[in-house]
Amino acid sequence: NAGHSHIDDVGDPEVGEMLAAGFTSSADENLLDSARTMIICVPTPLSDEGGPDLTAVKGAATTIARHLHTGDLVILESTTYPGTTDEVLRPLLEQGSGLVAGVDFHLAFSPERIDPGNPHYGVANTPKIVGGLTPGCAQAAAALYGKFVDQVVQAKGTREAEMAKLLENTYRHVNIALVNEMAVFCHELGIDLWDAIDCAATKPFGFQAFRPGPGVGGHCIPIDPNYLSYKVRSLGYPFRFVELAQEINDRMPRYIVERAQQLLNTHGQALKNAHILLLGVTYKADIADQRET
Repeated sequence: NAGHSHIDDVGDPEVGEMLAAGFTSSADENLLDSARTMIICVPTPLSDEGGPDLTAVKGAATTIARHLHTGDLVILESTTYPGTTDEVLRPLLEQGSGLVAGVDFHLAFSPERIDPGNPHYGVANTPKIVGGLTPGCAQAAAALYGKFVDQVVQAKGTREAEMAKLLENTYRHVNIALVNEMAVFCHELGIDLWDAIDCAATKPFGFQAFRPGPGVGGHCIPIDPNYLSYKVRSLGYPFRFVELAQEINDRMPRYIVERAQQLLNTHGQALKNAHILLLGVTYKADIADQRET
């Protein structure tokens, strides 16, 4: 409200424009009585059991339910496992309001799609996926996002939209693990993997370049695939690709330390009491997010 942004991708001038247009932020839940659309964007960290901690989602749903009216639209954007919108959010909204989702109010899921620090793609020009509890719910959500997003893609339902987000991040998670494991044995074989990747990336089809690093940082890639693994395990078997990728990426920090120790040894120095300079502490250049790094 003072015109200052704490978010990397939103600058103070943009906040100023929003305030001039009538935007205000508030912690007063009674303002929800005058809102027609409620979008839930809350953290979904991993629980001690390895599944998503939906405490914040449930809290938001309980709050919204107290102020839900006929014709309102509720959208969940927080990343979670397939089925959350219908199995967790919907009952809380219905029980707290006495209204029926898909009949009295609209309910949808639309995954967040933000690439922090990307100067080319933002909210407006990144296609927005929308999955509604009913076709009417999907149309209502698509109409909302269509006001400020260039392309809205309607999924078959909420579960498909939830799965799309996890599929995107699992794809990256598995491919990062692939090159991380390659980095280990390419070092032993005397192969410059980065040069091999650059060469492979000249192929104009069928290949996307992923590059190794000291693990995986940020909230999405190291966390989100575990939601899917959690859901699959409820069926009685493991999601082996995800769990193997997690194992490979989790051991990369130790590998980096071992490589540093080897380099010090070649100069006759011990790791103990050595001065180590870390460059690029965040998981991505020019952003402030240090989560999981």
